[in-house]
Amino acid sequence: MTSASPTPVAKPKPRPRPQVMKLTEAAAQRITELTKRADSEIVGLRVGIKNGGCAGQSYTVEYAHEIRPTDEVVEDRGVKILVDPKAVLFLLGTEMDYKADKMQAQFIFNNPNQVSACGCGESVQLTPAKV
Repeated sequence: MTSASPTPVAKPKPRPRPQVMKLTEAAAQRITELTKRADSEIVGLRVGIKNGGCAGQSYTVEYAHEIRPTDEVVEDRGVKILVDPKAVLFLLGTEMDYKADKMQAQFIFNNPNQVSACGCGESVQLTPAKV
């Protein structure tokens, strides 16, 4: 009796990973401006979440001089955003915008994972995205 070798089963292709964040045109333009006028060479902006503030958490945005192996790299509208790996689940589905008026100019995060925000606008309460 001969034993037939099992037919190889094709592995299913991994589903594409969703893009963590997207940018508005205003945010992309501002990031381009910041990149051009930085004192040293930067590869993009690093976005994250830190604990603190009256609502519990706040967004962080800083210059990124290097891409870390654990960074989630988002390329949108010709600019690069590096997302801190600890913030990915809190930022999944977020749109980053930039608004400027007579009194202030700032990046705005339209985040579906935001549960609440403090009255002063400095901090937020986020829940991890349900994936």
